[in-house]
Amino acid sequence: MKYAFVAGSMLVTSSALAAQTLQMTHSAAEGNPKWEASELFAELVQEATDAEIRIDVGGNSQYGDDMEALTQMRLGTLALSANSQGTTSSVVPQFSVLGLPFLFDSLPTAWRVMDGKVGDELKKLAEQNGLVLLAMWDNGIRHVSNNVKPIEKPEDLDGLKIRTPPDEMTVDIFEALGANPTPMNFSELYIALQQGVVDGQENPLMNIYSSKLHEVQDYISMTGHKYESTPVLMSKMVWDSLAPEYQEAIQEAALEAGEFNRKASLEADEELKSQMIEAGVEFNEVDKQPFVQATSSVYDAWREEYPELVDMVVEAAQGDAQ
Repeated sequence: MKYAFVAGSMLVTSSALAAQTLQMTHSAAEGNPKWEASELFAELVQEATDAEIRIDVGGNSQYGDDMEALTQMRLGTLALSANSQGTTSSVVPQFSVLGLPFLFDSLPTAWRVMDGKVGDELKKLAEQNGLVLLAMWDNGIRHVSNNVKPIEKPEDLDGLKIRTPPDEMTVDIFEALGANPTPMNFSELYIALQQGVVDGQENPLMNIYSSKLHEVQDYISMTGHKYESTPVLMSKMVWDSLAPEYQEAIQEAALEAGEFNRKASLEADEELKSQMIEAGVEFNEVDKQPFVQATSSVYDAWREEYPELVDMVVEAAQGDAQ
């Protein structure tokens, strides 16, 4: 008997339905490239399968935040998530290596690395943990915002409470910079900034803008301290329940929607910076070299833990490997 997972986590025979509906969750707000790419992904899957597979997308963590999504996918009660690199690393720690400080000089460099043997290795590791890595969408290069002062040198971060994702790599970076990193789910961040629970946070401009964090932040400093991907993940249990032609359609749709997502991410920064300046946010550029020097210990620590993968990523980022 063939089974299919459908909305509401019900398990039914495929013969009982004209279409299978698979739930997908993500944490982004409407207008964010992750939101738009997820909607496109759903449209592409429906088109490619003649509506025999439908994707029910729940943005703004409607079907669970990133951590809840990982748990549910591994149990087979949620099909899909456009997740976050930091949260995914709680299950597959090696994903964190993509966020080594100042690793990538541009978004296209990051994409080339993820689309090569580094991505292949992460895909294998994901499957060992009950997850199918369909694609690596983009979540941008990250910058620091806060309500205290412009961040111009590492010392300006001393003692500041900076919200980070629940991600060991980001915590390590901000500890090295002298800040007080405070891991917190993204869905809690706006209120935490508004109420002064934390002084600041770090995100790409597209996340800051689409979630209106600039409304509760005075300064954005263009630190560019790390990169974040958006791993598009599927429950291996759900994946294995699908016919090969449906698996192919889902895989191809994830990659095609990823091309849209990456293009939108690349175009976002200058436009959004102008809009946030008009809204009253003060931007400043930084001399990155002191920040690079201050975070060199992060490479040492992670190379000790994952020597082969760190070397693979660093070499690929420098163009010595594809």
